Amino acid sequence: MITALMILEAIICIALIAAVVMQSGKSAGLSGSIAGGAESFFGGKRKGMDELLATVTIILGGLFGVITLVLVKLSN
Repeated sequence: MITALMILEAIICIALIAAVVMQSGKSAGLSGSIAGGAESFFGGKRKGMDELLATVTIILGGLFGVITLVLVKLSN
């Protein structure tokens, strides 16, 4: 059981890294991060692939956290 969860966690980890790396940069520089972040936070439109990758990143991050907690609980 623990081995299967560790393999699943490794697969999710690789997929999470790929999803983060494939996302496009939001803006350049410090001023772009302030203005660009506020725009997307307050309802700005994201493009199709960026929106999908952001959703996948959130889901994979949650799964990674849950599986890590389960592995810690099972190993004790």
